[in-house]
Amino acid sequence: MGFLVNIKYYFEQNWGISQLILEKLIYTFIAIFLLWSIRFIIIRIVRRKSSDILTKYQWRKSTFYIVLLVGTLMIGKIWFKGFSSFSTYFGLLSAGIAISLKELFTSIAGWVFIMVKKPITIGDRIQISDFSGDVIDIRLFKFTLMEIGNWVDAEQSTGRIIHVPNSLILTETLANYSKGFQYIWDEIPVLLTFESDWKKGKKILLEIAVKHTEHLSKSAEKRVRKASKKLMIFYNKLTPVVYTSVKDSGVLLTIRYLCPPKKRRGQQEIIWEDILNAFSKEKNIDFAYPTQRFFDNKKEGK
Repeated sequence: MGFLVNIKYYFEQNWGISQLILEKLIYTFIAIFLLWSIRFIIIRIVRRKSSDILTKYQWRKSTFYIVLLVGTLMIGKIWFKGFSSFSTYFGLLSAGIAISLKELFTSIAGWVFIMVKKPITIGDRIQISDFSGDVIDIRLFKFTLMEIGNWVDAEQSTGRIIHVPNSLILTETLANYSKGFQYIWDEIPVLLTFESDWKKGKKILLEIAVKHTEHLSKSAEKRVRKASKKLMIFYNKLTPVVYTSVKDSGVLLTIRYLCPPKKRRGQQEIIWEDILNAFSKEKNIDFAYPTQRFFDNKKEGK
C-alpha cells in the first residue's frame, strides 16, 4: 500500500494528476488489458479449432464489437460515477454524437440495421447506388466491396476495393444477388440471317442450354420454395428456354437460363463455344452481321 501511495504522491506533485484521476487511469488500463486479453485468447482458440476463413472472420469481428461495447460501459462507469444511472450517461453520450457527428451516427445506425436485419452478409454480391461488388468486410462505419463490372465485362472483378458508408443502406436502393432466390436469369442473344433454318437453330440452342443449365433448375426450385416462406417469390418456369423475335438484320434467338451470380461469364463461355461448334457443322445456318445487299424481287422471288 505504501508503494501505491508513493506513486500517487509522485504523480500529484510532479505531473499535477490528482489521486482520484490516477486511480481512474489505473482502473481504465486494467479494464482495457483484461478485455483485450480475453479477446486475444478467444481468437487464438478459434484459430486452432477451425480452419474456415469465414468462421474466423466472424469471431474476430464479433469479439471486437463485444469488447468495444463492454469496454465503453466499464470505462464510462469508472469515469462517470456521478451520474444517477447508466441511462443518463448513455443518453448524454448519444445526444452528443447525434449533434456533432451526424454522418457517423447515421452510419452506426446503418451498421445496427445490417447486424439485425442482415440485408447483406460477407460474400454477398450486391449493387447499391453506383457501386457493385462482393462484400468482403463489414465495419462500424462502412462496409467494403470487391468491385465488379465497370470497365470489365460480365460483372467480373476489377481488382479495386470500394469502401461504402453504412448510411447508404438506409438511404439507397440495395440489390442483393445472393439473397432469397440465389440465382439470376442470364440471356444470350444469337442473331441468324433470314435465310437460315432458324427452327433448326432454335432446336440446337435449346439442346445446348438444357445440357449446361437444366441441372440448376431442380436446385432453384428448392430455393424458391424456401424463399417463398419469407418473400413473395414465384416462378412458373425455371428450365432454360429460347425465345424468337425479328430484328432489322435477321432472326433473333435469345437463350434464357438460370445461372449462379458469380459464374455468369464462365457459363456464357461454355455455351458460346458449343454454339460455335454446332453451327459450324450446319450449312443452312449462318450468323447475321452488318452487311449491304441488293435485292431483285423479279429474279430472286420472295
